[in-house]
Amino acid sequence: MQCPSRIVSFVEVRYTYRLRPGLAAQQYLAREWGMCRKVWNDLVEKSTDEHMWNQIALAYGAARESLPTFGYADQDKHLTHLRAATVNDDGVRWLAEGSSVAQQQTVRDFAAARAKALKDRRSKVPIAQRRGLPRFKSRHRDLASLNYTRRGFSLVKIDNRLRLRLPGKVDIPVVWSRDLPAAPRSARVYQDSLNHWYVSFVVTVDAEPLPATPGTEPLGVDWGVTVTAVTTSDDHDLAHHEYGRRAEQKLARYQRMMARRRAPKGKPQTRGYERAKTRAAKQHKKVARQRQDMARKWAKKVVRDHDRIAVEDFNPRFLARSTMARKAADARIAATKAELGWMATKHDRDLRLVHPKYTTMDCSNPHCGARTKHRLLLSERTYVCEACGLAMPRDKNSAAVMVARAFGRATGAARPGLVPADAEGVSPEPAAAREPAA
Repeated sequence: MQCPSRIVSFVEVRYTYRLRPGLAAQQYLAREWGMCRKVWNDLVEKSTDEHMWNQIALAYGAARESLPTFGYADQDKHLTHLRAATVNDDGVRWLAEGSSVAQQQTVRDFAAARAKALKDRRSKVPIAQRRGLPRFKSRHRDLASLNYTRRGFSLVKIDNRLRLRLPGKVDIPVVWSRDLPAAPRSARVYQDSLNHWYVSFVVTVDAEPLPATPGTEPLGVDWGVTVTAVTTSDDHDLAHHEYGRRAEQKLARYQRMMARRRAPKGKPQTRGYERAKTRAAKQHKKVARQRQDMARKWAKKVVRDHDRIAVEDFNPRFLARSTMARKAADARIAATKAELGWMATKHDRDLRLVHPKYTTMDCSNPHCGARTKHRLLLSERTYVCEACGLAMPRDKNSAAVMVARAFGRATGAARPGLVPADAEGVSPEPAAAREPAA
């Protein structure tokens, strides 16, 4: 099954920079986040009430079509009402003093999350895979996140340095680790677990096609657990670096410190507890950055050396409920797959997703293509074809089958009595082209 190559002329990229807000700017950001959290929580309460009354009306025989839906238009009107009606003890409409852009973006995020949850319910998606309805945001549990469209922020030059200007003429210094290639379309100001502030800009840039690699065979990628990625080229296999396992000892020590220093319920946490919490957060951050750096370097090497790539469209979520959950989480298969899809989009490579069905049962021999009549156990790491006698590592065979399905050779039965293999489940779209946080 031949699929046309995907032509990309421009891509959207997310550039992330560290912010250095002063005390006044930190107070401003905390106040803005409190207002957006107030809007979100009020929408959650209003949505829950509407749902409860709708259920009561349905129980009394009301028609579903006549019930209010509380969609985006109703939520936007509710925001207008909140900004006008929310006052403090002094009678000041404090919510109206905040940025309307950030609060409107909060409404849009809430509407998208609620719509996805309701769609999953109507489609009867299994509960384990269903998106839940939006929940209340806590001041202690949830980290700050503020979204601004182009009219909600600007970049101004002060003392020959560009600074981020937010509504209210609040200027925040930015650590420009590299230049922005174009004018940003939107900005997201957020706080991480270490209480560091960052801003990420979304910009539209031209694609960066890499030189063609004539004579190079297509590359097949099969995801695994003991080895993160097995490819048809030994030079491009991705080993499991086990960054999380290496950090387990330090994390366990910091978590024991937190457990010993935890204050009783209702009492403020001690400084010792906060120090231990910061150390644990730093260790988590280090592991996350190691995984991200490893995935990006591997993805860049793959797209630099190959024009055509066939990738297993593998969803590792089910591994979280297996005995391999810890090792699979440390491998970060989904994040590595997303990085590969992003690199292929950025550099205009032909990346195709292949459904993993029967890839471990089909023979990769171009003159055979037979399918075994029985399923292979996970303990069987060598594939042996019953028809042609081909013997090779199981994951290598699966990677070769993906190349055959994606780029022209449909596997099929070569001898009587063998089940023919299909070439279905091939998609020319790359894996979710997530804009990387640079």
